[in-house]
Amino acid sequence: MVLTGHGGPERLEWRQDWPVPRPSRGEVLVRITACAKNNTDRKVREGLYSTAGDDIVTSFAMAGNTLSFPRIQGADVVGHVVAVGEGVAPDRIGERGLLDFNIYPDARDDLNLAPDYFGHGADGGFAEYGCFPSDQFHAIANPALSDAELATLGMCSWQTGYRMLTSAGVAAGEHVLVTGASGGVGTALLQLCRVIGAIPHAIASPGKAAALRALGAQTVIERGAVTDWPRAVEVATGGAPIDAVMDLVGGEMTVPLIQTMCRDLRRRATPPRLSIAGASAGNVTALPWTLIYLNQVRIFGVSHGTRAEARQLIAWIRENRLRPVLAGTMPLSKLPQAERLFAERARDFVGKLVIIPDSVIG
Repeated sequence: MVLTGHGGPERLEWRQDWPVPRPSRGEVLVRITACAKNNTDRKVREGLYSTAGDDIVTSFAMAGNTLSFPRIQGADVVGHVVAVGEGVAPDRIGERGLLDFNIYPDARDDLNLAPDYFGHGADGGFAEYGCFPSDQFHAIANPALSDAELATLGMCSWQTGYRMLTSAGVAAGEHVLVTGASGGVGTALLQLCRVIGAIPHAIASPGKAAALRALGAQTVIERGAVTDWPRAVEVATGGAPIDAVMDLVGGEMTVPLIQTMCRDLRRRATPPRLSIAGASAGNVTALPWTLIYLNQVRIFGVSHGTRAEARQLIAWIRENRLRPVLAGTMPLSKLPQAERLFAERARDFVGKLVIIPDSVIG
C-alpha cells in the first residue's frame, strides 16, 4: 500500500504489481507478516508536522525533507528473513524478527537528534516484503507471542515511551501521570513505569479504566468530566505528589497538569518534570513562562530514542517482561478503512491496531 501524497486515506493506493526489493550490503529481505499502525502514519499522511505552530502541510522533517512519493508507510515491522545481502550471515534466513524502526543519523549509541524512520525516509512495512538493516532487525523467538502481538511491541511506541521516561530521569518509587494512556505509547508507558519501579496514573477517555488498571495503572482519571485538573489528580491519587507528567495530548491540558505538579513544592524531592511526545489535542499551547521558571519546571521534548534504548527494549521483549496490547487486526488491502477506524478509536479501543498482508491471512 503506497502513500501517493499528503491528504486523506484516499491517498493510499493498493498496488499488487510492486516489485520485491533486493537486499543491499548489510541488509536482510523480510517477508512481512505484521505491521502495527502508529499515529505518525496519519500525521505524515496529513502533513501535520509543522514546527512553526501554523497549518502548513509538512512531513516529519527533523533530518531534512526525506519523504518522497510514492512511499510505503509502516514502522513496526515483524516478519521472517528470506534472503540476505552481502556481508550478512546466511544462517539468519528463517529468523523471525522485529525492526528497530529508526534511520539513525550516525553511529552514536546514546543520542539521536536528527531522527528519521522506515515508513517515512525509506519504505516501511505496509507491504509483503521489505529490506532493512540486518543489525536493526532483531531476532525474537518467543513462541508464545504471535506475529501480530509482537508487532504491538514495536519500537515506534515503546522507544518513544521509554525515551520520555529516561529524558525526565524517572526513578523507582516516583509517581508518573500519563495522558492519552489508552494508545500505543500510553499503554507502553504504563508497563514501562512498572518495569523500572515507578507508579503510573492514567488519564483516558471513558470506558477504559479496567483495561488500563490491568496494564499497571495505579489510578485512572476519565478526562471528559474534569474541570479542575489539580483537584481531580489529588483526589484520584490520594494526595500523592506527581513527580513527572508524560504528555501525549498537549493543547489546553498541558498547563493545568504542570500546575498539578507545582501545588506543594515543599513536598517534592525533585523538580517538576514534563516529557511531551504528542499534541493530539492541539499543537499550540499558551504557556505562562512565570509558571515554568518560578517553579523550576523541566520540559523535555521527545520524538525518537537511541540505539541503546532500543537494545534494552529488545532485551525486555526477549525476557517476556512487556505485554502485547492488541486492539485488533485488519488486512493490508483495507488500510484506508483501518486509518479511519484508528482515527475514531471507540470506547473499547485500547492498544495497537495491526495490519496483516492479505497473503498471510490467506
